[in-house]
Formats: sequence, structure tokens, C-alpha cells
Amino acid sequence: MKPVEIVVNDKMQQGYRYVRTIPVGTGFDPRFKPELTPPELLELGVFGGKYMTDCQAEFPASWFAKAKLSPERHDPALNHFGVEASTPLSYWIENKWVYREDPRGWFQWYCRYFMGRRCPDDERQIKRWIGIRRHVQQLRNNCKPGDLTCRRRQRQALLHWAYDSRKI
Repeated sequence: MKPVEIVVNDKMQQGYRYVRTIPVGTGFDPRFKPELTPPELLELGVFGGKYMTDCQAEFPASWFAKAKLSPERHDPALNHFGVEASTPLSYWIENKWVYREDPRGWFQWYCRYFMGRRCPDDERQIKRWIGIRRHVQQLRNNCKPGDLTCRRRQRQALLHWAYDSRKI
């Protein structure tokens, strides 16, 4: 693949540049096996619909055709499980979980990784994704298979991390 330079100009980044070097949706680290793609997550309803409202120019228009978005405000009703499952970005920043090049956090990193960007933060983010797996086991230990009303907040949080909690 010929490298493609991307220039980002949105509310959180002005003039940020990165290069996509891997074909879209391929070349993932073998430990990183997300069950849902970024457009699938957006269609299901994640982050109260507010997350990607000002940075659509960076990603394919098809990602947003069926996305549940709320440009005006965060709306938990738009989440697939209809519940709040997020902490404010300020909390993530305070805990130093946000990489300077991805000021929106993990999902922004995942979108860019999916599109073919590779960066120094990949290893850390993949380890964080692996760490979330503990919530899958908690659902299995505490919920009947297929009971989507059990631990809806935890199920929604898993969706945010590209684990398909509808199948647990």
C-alpha cells in the first residue's frame, strides 16, 4: 500500500498529520481481535452519540450513514443498551490514559488503527483492550446466556471497547 497522509482539522486537533501505511481493516497485531468495527459501533450506538460529531471528514462517509449521533449533547438513550456507560474525557486525561495524538481516547485510536495508522501508542492501547476482557468473564459469571437486560452498563462499556456483548 502506498502511504496516505491525513491532515486533521477538528475541534480537538488543528493541523495534526499522520500517515496510513496499512490497508483498511488489516494488519492488526495478532493479540488484538476486536469483534466490531468502528462503523458497526457507531451504528449500534456508543458514547451517547457525541463522540464523533465534529471529526467525520477524517473517516469514510459510510461510517456515518447509520451512525447514532447527537451533535448537541451526550445522550445515553442513543447507546445500544440505553444506559450511561462513560466517564468524562477529563477523567481519562487526569489518569493519563489519553495519548497526546489521540485526544479523544481509545476509540479515536481504534478508528485510526483500523484505517491503517500505526503509532508508538499501539502497544499500550492493545494492552488496555486486552485488559477489558475481564468484563466479558464477569458477564458470563453473573448473567444467563443471552440475557441482555443483565448488567446493561457493563455490556455497553464492552461495546465501547469493540467487544460484542450482545453475544454473551
